Amino acid sequence: MRSISVLGATGSIGASTLDLIRRNRAEWRVVALTANGNAQALAALAREFEAEVAVCADAAALPALREALAGTNIEAAAGAEALVDAARRPADIVMASIVGCAGLAPTMAAIEQGRTVALANKEALVSAGELMIAAVARHGTTLLPVDSEHNAIFQCLSGNKVDHVRWITLTASGGPFRDWSLEQLQSATPAQAIKHPNWSMGAKISVDSASMMNKGLEFIEAYHLFPVGLDRLRIIVHPQSIIHSMVEYHDGSTLAQLGPSDMRVPIASCLAWPERMETPLSSQLDLAAIGELTFRAPDETRFPATRLARQAAHAGGGIPAVLNAANEVAVDAFLNGRIGFTRIPAMVEDVLNAYAPPPPAAIDEVHEVDAQARRRAAALLEMA
Repeated sequence: MRSISVLGATGSIGASTLDLIRRNRAEWRVVALTANGNAQALAALAREFEAEVAVCADAAALPALREALAGTNIEAAAGAEALVDAARRPADIVMASIVGCAGLAPTMAAIEQGRTVALANKEALVSAGELMIAAVARHGTTLLPVDSEHNAIFQCLSGNKVDHVRWITLTASGGPFRDWSLEQLQSATPAQAIKHPNWSMGAKISVDSASMMNKGLEFIEAYHLFPVGLDRLRIIVHPQSIIHSMVEYHDGSTLAQLGPSDMRVPIASCLAWPERMETPLSSQLDLAAIGELTFRAPDETRFPATRLARQAAHAGGGIPAVLNAANEVAVDAFLNGRIGFTRIPAMVEDVLNAYAPPPPAAIDEVHEVDAQARRRAAALLEMA
């Protein structure tokens, strides 16, 4: 029996992780489950999986969580420090799937324990990639990428040397607006943006996919995860989302990982690594039924987010954290009807042009860069 903690248990990645554990219940012991503020949903999961501790990030949710867990031996806790403490609890694997920069501190806490961390929080690696990768090396942590694209690259690199890599290609679906004109994009609604054609995801990541910022963030992630250099990373739009990424080697061979659009596939790859596990899927990959796989170059005129992310990656230091923070504020404003869709990357670029912090040397400094970028983005919103 292996032990696991799931940070972000009520989100889409957490739900898929727990679905796999549910189907292999005898093989897993659940240590910690965390959520933002949904005490009832978290308590229900903690009861089902007999977790040792349940933690809400929102301290105000503690009374409700304690009441929902009354009569059990499950410990209830809440607040930022409790979240970090949960991440530090001994576990064979920690699924780090808290959305946004809020997941940075608990993810780092898990890394510092020197165990296996399945990373599904792209914003943490984007904002503090240099510090995080250094911590992985320092503590002997095994870092397994959960994002379908990075997990695909991880699998394609298995048994090979990064020195032999010519190209790493991240594939992008292009999102729901891939065939829209600039004029159409200006009137895009949140309901349209979160309706992804291939994947079932949360609202924030769905909007990022629609703007292509998700791929930009993944580009920065790939730079930190796979040390081949920025000049050997590229993005290609692949509308079918069947090939999740590719690695081309110096001998001319290109390895690709294919699979259905179901996050349980890369999650299962991480949970079972270095083995494989049975993954129940509603449909298997049927290439004959799919018929064709198509590709196109990204259009950075309609979708400038990938250009902004690439520039941030080249700048390094605190700039990727600024990019991420400004994007989170902009996406939230779009989802709440305060700005239009095309204003998201424009607002991010405005913040990047106005704020260039020195490279952060510690996590606290990353948080300060993040907070400052958010304040600047919020000020732009007030001026609009």
